[in-house]
Formats: sequence, C-alpha cells, structure tokens
Amino acid sequence: MGLFWGNSKKETPATTTSAPAAASAPENAKYPESSSGSTSEKSNPTPNTSDVSSKASSSNKKGKSAKEKQLIEQTIPFSEPPSDVHPPKEKSITEEQKEKFKTVLKHFQDPKLTIATTEHNQHKHIPDAEHRSLSEDEKAWLTRECILRYLRATKWVVKDAIDRIEGTIAWRREFGIDYQLDDSKNIVTPELISPEGETGKEVVLGFDNDARPCLYLKPGRQNTKNSFRQVQHLVFMLERVIDFMPSGQDSLALLIDFKQHPEIAANVATSKIPPLGVGKQVLHILQTHYPERLGKALLTNMPFLARTFMKLIYPFIDPLTREKLVFDADFSNFVRAEQLDKDFNGLVDFQYDHSVYHPKVCQMAHDYRQHYMDRYFKFGGGVGLSELDLRGVGEELTVPIGLQPDDDVEAWKAKLTSEKEKSESLIPEAKDEDVKGLTKQTEELKVSAQ
Repeated sequence: MGLFWGNSKKETPATTTSAPAAASAPENAKYPESSSGSTSEKSNPTPNTSDVSSKASSSNKKGKSAKEKQLIEQTIPFSEPPSDVHPPKEKSITEEQKEKFKTVLKHFQDPKLTIATTEHNQHKHIPDAEHRSLSEDEKAWLTRECILRYLRATKWVVKDAIDRIEGTIAWRREFGIDYQLDDSKNIVTPELISPEGETGKEVVLGFDNDARPCLYLKPGRQNTKNSFRQVQHLVFMLERVIDFMPSGQDSLALLIDFKQHPEIAANVATSKIPPLGVGKQVLHILQTHYPERLGKALLTNMPFLARTFMKLIYPFIDPLTREKLVFDADFSNFVRAEQLDKDFNGLVDFQYDHSVYHPKVCQMAHDYRQHYMDRYFKFGGGVGLSELDLRGVGEELTVPIGLQPDDDVEAWKAKLTSEKEKSESLIPEAKDEDVKGLTKQTEELKVSAQ
C-alpha cells in the first residue's frame, strides 16, 4: 500500500527536527571496508544481533564491477546507521514559536486533562463519551519533537495543533497502538499482522544519507486480498521504522518499488492497487496522525495501473508531501550502497525469510522502545521530554522540558538552583510561624476549657 504523507492539507514551512548523533554498526555486523572503515561508540541502543548475517561475499556474475561484487548478506534490519552518517542539525525556531510551543506543552501537562477513546468522539466533543487521562506511555509519546511536528503541520496555530494532537491520541487508542511495551494490550500486534508480512512486501532496512531509517514498500509482493488488516500492517510497520530512528532524527525514508513478482501473484488472487476509498483512508491516517514524518519518498518501476492510481489519489496529497516524492531516480543517490538493497544499485544482498525477519524486527523494535521508556522514567517522566535524550545514551538530560536545544541550559539550571535555594530558606521561617500559631491555638483552647 504505497501511499505518502507529510502535513495535513494545510501548507507549512518544511523543517526537519534533527540533531547530530554518532552511531555505529552492531558488533556482529561487518561492513565493507569502503564504508565507515571502523566502529565507534553507539548513540542509540543496539538490540541483540547475534544472528546478523552481513558478511561480504563475491559475486560470480560476469560484467559486474569490483564494488558490485562485494555484497553484504543480510536477513534482518541494520540496527543503526554507519558511524559516519548523522542527522542534519536541528533548525532553530523563533521566540514567538517557542512561546507557542510552551502554550501547547502547558495544555498537555494539565493533570485534569482527559481525552476521548475514539477519534470521532474527540472531534465531536461528545460529553458523555468515554474519556481518560494521559497514560505514561502517551506522555512518553508526547515529546518536544512531537509537539513541534504538529505545530509545523498546522502552521503554528496553537488551537489547531492541540486539536490535532488530541485527535491523534484518541485515534491511537481506538486503532490499538497506544501501549509502548505491552503488546497484549494493543489491538495491532505482531501476531495479527504476521500473515501480511509473509512475502516481505513491507521491510525496514538500512538508513539514508541523513540517517533516516528506510521503509521499503513493495506492492508487487502483495499476498493478501484488500482488507483492513492491510492498513493495520502498514501502521504497524510505520511504528517499527519510527522505533529505529536514531537520536536527532524524527523522519523516515520510503523506498517504493512497484516491480511485479509473478511468482507471488500466481499463488494468490490479489489486487496490487488498493481501491480509492482505501487509499483515501490511508492518506487520512498518514497525513493526520503522522505529520512531518516523511523525509523522502522514492518511487520506481511504476506500471500503468499505479500511475493511474496516483492520478486519482494525487489531489488528496498535500502540496509539501508532493515535493518529497521522487520518481524513477537512482536510489543510490539518496542511500549509500552498503545500506541499500542490491536491486537498487546497492551492496546489500537482502534475502527475506519471514520466519527470521519478522520476529527479529519486532524484538529489535521492542528493545529500542524499552530503552526509550527506561530513559523516560530515568529523567522523571512527563510530557515534553526530548527525543534527543530518550533515544540517546548520555547520563545527563541535555534538553530540559520546556526548552529547545539552542536555549541556554546552564542559565536555566542556575535560575532553577537559585529558586530552589530561596524556597528552602523560607521553609524554616514558615515552620517556626506554624509552631507559634499552633501553640497560641492550644493555649486558647486550654483557657476555654477552664
């Protein structure tokens, strides 16, 4: 289901929220010497990769260059970008935008805030509908970067950003993806969508030149008939590719290949192009609930039917998302060879085995979420923590709640310390006053009793 998204139907300035992050290959993965050359300290957690198969091997096919012969055999996702690939530096926001950010933050910090459990009831503001407070999982999802994504998507209109975030929280509850670690409480689980992934039609693999994790969509490998479970599968894989984002990167790359696979089509009667209604439903989910997540979408091998479908769905794609679509370009211009599937001029000899890939990608993603939640509680929890810290490995908080990376954190700490000391100096006086007042009341009671 190769569809695309960015902002809502409103245009906004294109901004990438990101910051430098160092990363390296997992211990058991071997990159060609032509890549980073060596490994370094990791900037995000590395799940157990004991079964990684990423060794260089020579191709015996004639007519291929030496570079093409040195392939990386891979059966599971790369856990992180090469050590010399980093996200671009985060762009600063204006003082006015910082104040708008703080207004949205304060709204969601309100302990009395409740949100509906369905998207429809939230938007219609139905008073008798079921509402509940934010869970810790939802507070962890509501990061500094999350708030900024919605503000950019709504052109910095505070009320619209608040409404959109509340709508997404309600939708996540209704769709069944609102629990970070306990899949048994979610509707969309690895077990539910497993049949959809048996042919590898949606795969998380590699990182682009800006350290965005790549999600391959391969409609030609479609193995099931049109159903809502296909939508659930796409959302599930979007959530997984987000788990793979390194500290400093909050967007992803889509690599969409429409190449036909007759060997799969021969085994099951499927439709490679979804109905227009399904396409619009998916676009609504992506553009409404995953704003500013798309960094780049590369499309290739588009057949006539796919191009016809694109013409039908194109009016529903917001203008800035269209700017991120790249048709029939060389994928290797956007993803370095040792991170790119060999089918697209890369060096990765990726062989999809569902029995190996599916449990591994789920386990790796779970490990990342565990790391994320551990750090959420380590830094005190609450709405507005930064993904720079939640996905990072440093012991100290680098972006306190309410601040931006370019703010003077040291000045903020000094002010906080001063206010704390002032508050503590007043406590003894208050206690003495309380004691005097209590003594006086006691004496008055004694007199009355006499």
